[in-house]
Amino acid sequence: MDELIKLSNSTLGQLRIEHPRYDRSALTPGIVHIGVGNFHRAHQAWYLHRLMQAGKAQDWAILGAGVRPYDAAMREKLLAQNCLTTLIELDHEDTSAEVVGSMIGYLPIVDGNGPLIAAMADPAVRIVSLTVTESGYYLDAVTKGFDASHPDIRHDAANPDTPRTAFGAMVAALRRRRDAGLDPFAGLSCDNLQGNGAILRQTVVSLARLSDPELADWIERNTTFPNSMVDCIAPATGPTEMALVHDFGIDDAAPVTHEAYRQWVIEDSFCAGRPNWDEVGATFSGDVHAYETMKIRILNAGHQVLANVGEVIGIETISACMAHPQIAAMFRKVQADEITATVDPVPGMTPLAYLDLIETRFSNPRIVDTTRRVAFDGSARHTGFVLPILRDQLAAGRSVKGLALVEALWARMCEGTREDATEIDPNDPLWADLTRAAREARTRPAAWLEQHRFYGDLAHDRQFSEAFAAWLQLIWAEGCETALKRYAAGDKLSQHAAITG
Repeated sequence: MDELIKLSNSTLGQLRIEHPRYDRSALTPGIVHIGVGNFHRAHQAWYLHRLMQAGKAQDWAILGAGVRPYDAAMREKLLAQNCLTTLIELDHEDTSAEVVGSMIGYLPIVDGNGPLIAAMADPAVRIVSLTVTESGYYLDAVTKGFDASHPDIRHDAANPDTPRTAFGAMVAALRRRRDAGLDPFAGLSCDNLQGNGAILRQTVVSLARLSDPELADWIERNTTFPNSMVDCIAPATGPTEMALVHDFGIDDAAPVTHEAYRQWVIEDSFCAGRPNWDEVGATFSGDVHAYETMKIRILNAGHQVLANVGEVIGIETISACMAHPQIAAMFRKVQADEITATVDPVPGMTPLAYLDLIETRFSNPRIVDTTRRVAFDGSARHTGFVLPILRDQLAAGRSVKGLALVEALWARMCEGTREDATEIDPNDPLWADLTRAAREARTRPAAWLEQHRFYGDLAHDRQFSEAFAAWLQLIWAEGCETALKRYAAGDKLSQHAAITG
């Protein structure tokens, strides 16, 4: 192999793949993005890069940011290559790549978040966007209201000028802008939350109200928080992904692989202007809710349908789960019978057509998306993605047999061992609590549902609780594959049948 080309501004002209044709030295920042992971670089940064390739949006470049110590490693990698990223697109057969250059800096990560606050207070910054995971918005697990009791929130309320959280930093920057007579920026959540803009507004305004009620009122009156739906599978980067970027002759310390699919639907509510992302494939819509319901319920909940059972029986990737006959049959049945029943069509797409698309995407063996990554933070993902579907099914008087099986498989995974007796490493911020409940539930299934911060009153719903108990007992008595076969065959199930087989 020829010597690799170190990715940097000075070497772009040596690359054999598509790369920025715009003058990156002439770009000026308009967006601060908090949470610079693979998804952001494959998705939002790509849309902006495409506009820049067309000679547009030159004053909307991205400044990356983070608020946790572990973000420093990514900052170091990206700054060493002028914040450029190689994106490698993997469809079922072909591989292509391009270098994206819409990010021009990465702010220092320090206690108190001074550089981040200063950057967001700059009037040139008109959007602050975030990908901080579904569990990062300080929500009460049951009510979905603001959790003012969290230690991070209490810290930021008591120390508003030296906050610990991204939201505290946003509040501090908005305070500076208000005090200087400047307009606010728009807050744009790009996380997989239903009504993510409304949730971001709730977190920012509620936190501001704890220390400065007048500022909270100013934010409510003047700042906008558009809802958005984002979609692109971008797995974690490991040795396989590093080998792929080397195949293109590039030395990139942080390449990103992604599927040959993207979608971004955004509410057009930006108080300080926005790039014309719709010119490069994004959709501005007044009904983001319908799009995000389809995506969150069929794709994100669907990920949980696959990943937990995959972990328990030792299947390492989502595509391998889809290649497993019993898992694939269970996935199709719970989706077609229960999940899609709670989803309305959107322009150009019915729920069942979207399910077909998701099955194709999940089956792509070249997207090495691990069951471990997808199963991470199940306490947030089941409560955010799966349980709302289950509640809607119960409210409509429809079956929850498949969803009860999904929850039983999550409980089985959280016990902490696979069926081959190997250990499942902790994979949730609440892993110790989940494992304790899962182990008690092995002999008393109700112990799992008594985790009221997740299930609330669902523990008292007879239809769900009895189905859950029966599935969990069957899983422990005869294994996951027996349970999957029984479900796919439509067998009747009782707790007695689960115990005796």
